[in-house]
This record gives sequence, structure tokens and C-alpha cells, in this order.
Amino acid sequence: MTYKIVSKYIKNLDFKIPSAKSYYLLEKNIKNYRVKIDVTSKKINDMVVEIDTNLYFDPKNKNTDNFKISIIYSAVINFEKSIDKEQLEKVVLIETPTAVFPDISKIVSSLFEKSGFKQFGLPEMDFKKFYEERKKN
Repeated sequence: MTYKIVSKYIKNLDFKIPSAKSYYLLEKNIKNYRVKIDVTSKKINDMVVEIDTNLYFDPKNKNTDNFKISIIYSAVINFEKSIDKEQLEKVVLIETPTAVFPDISKIVSSLFEKSGFKQFGLPEMDFKKFYEERKKN
């Protein structure tokens, strides 16, 4: 392995259910939302990169009574040696999100469950598949 995740942390967390009506409609209408993920990175120095995995719920229908749920989960990566651009891209877009997604899933599921929703779970995410699809386009 040419890198190590030296820290992981919640950079930002929003969990807003704007009203009682939204709360009661949320369980019924959760299927009207897509779970989306964006991954970004920021070079700290030649050997350190911060990678942000942003998961959020996006309404399929803009008329849906909106709630706001999003998390930006950051990982700081320390590289043991320099790697080429393609390897870096795979660490940023596949390996790190795959490593932190279980933590993100636990946090979001816990928020839902502590808010009274029974057995909430996020869908599985295949970051390698997302990467390969992105490369095709």
C-alpha cells in the first residue's frame, strides 16, 4: 500500500426536517429522493491529500416537501511515496470513498433511527463502478 488514511472526520452534517408534516411524510416519501455522492480532493502538500465524500438526498420532484440531509465526511491521506495521476485518481475516487462509506452509512442510519424511523439503511455504493462509468463518458 502506498498510502494511509491518517484521519477521518465529519466536516459538515445537516439533518433538517422542517416541520411535523415533513416528518410524517418523510417515511412515506423517502423513495422520492435520490441518494447522491460527490467526491472532491484538496492537496495539502506533496504527500498529503484531503478527500471529502459528500452524501446528500436530492428530491426527484422539486415539489416534494423538502428535508435536508447531507454529510461531508473527510479523510486525510498520507502517501508514502509519489504516485502517478491515474493511481491518485483511483485513491481519491474509488479506494477512499469505499473505505469511508461504512462510517457514513452508520452515521446517517443512526440519525434516521434516532429520529424515529425504523431500520433505515442506505443503498450500497460501488465506487469502482461509478469510476468506470465516468471514464467511459
